[in-house]
Amino acid sequence: MIDFKIDIEKCTECSLCSKECPTLIIDGKKGIPEIKEGKEKQCIKCQHCLAVCPTGALSILGKNPEDSVLVKGEIPSTNAMKHLIQTRRTIRKYKDEVLSTSELNDLLQTAAFAPTGHNKNQVLLTLTKSTEQRDKLRVLVYDAIKEVIDAGKLPDSLAMFGSFQKVWDSKGIDVLFRNAPHIILASAPSSINSCVADCVISLTYMELYANTKGIGTLWDGLAKVVFDKIAPELKLQLGIPEEHTLGYIMVFGKPAVKYTRSVQSEGLNVNTLNL
Repeated sequence: MIDFKIDIEKCTECSLCSKECPTLIIDGKKGIPEIKEGKEKQCIKCQHCLAVCPTGALSILGKNPEDSVLVKGEIPSTNAMKHLIQTRRTIRKYKDEVLSTSELNDLLQTAAFAPTGHNKNQVLLTLTKSTEQRDKLRVLVYDAIKEVIDAGKLPDSLAMFGSFQKVWDSKGIDVLFRNAPHIILASAPSSINSCVADCVISLTYMELYANTKGIGTLWDGLAKVVFDKIAPELKLQLGIPEEHTLGYIMVFGKPAVKYTRSVQSEGLNVNTLNL
């Protein structure tokens, strides 16, 4: 059931909900909108009908329109958004300071607004909230690499990970996670065609918001290689479902370095169609 409800006292019969519905299952021609007979299963749960209603008369999926954020509130200017994108830097040096629970929840809630394929909204965010958990995760990862090395199973193409493990073991240098206080892994069911894209988009939303709060991030491709190609069994140890694909890994925290200007783009690659 999609729990489609109309507050008759608020509804102006404007039919905007029926016109906006992507699957055209709302009948707005008879006055008060209603779902066409037998069409409920075609709802893709986009909530566009709730979002477009000018008076907040429509509820769907048990959502209260009064709990939605109004569009007429403050949004970044085009210049501010462009500036944020141009000056965002990858951070590889972090303060040894964890974010508060409220700060972490704020970041995660923002990621929850990211679009997903078919509105599945099944991205799972697995993260460390304390340095203790961060340290335990690092030990698991580096120990897993060592086991593969000791068994003579590390491919030549991944030999550099042996070096990473060695400097960690001998000097405590953390190449994989850069001593960041927080590590987050985004995964989604492999059965979803857009599982990897959904994860990356969710982390991108979180990253941009994090940068407005002075929180630095690093897209951790090296750590992802470990989980994908060296020790895939680590996923289960972290409570990530076996049927999930790991979309990406990111580390984040308060930067220990401050940049004063943007880098300069190496150029844009564009293929303009001329069919």
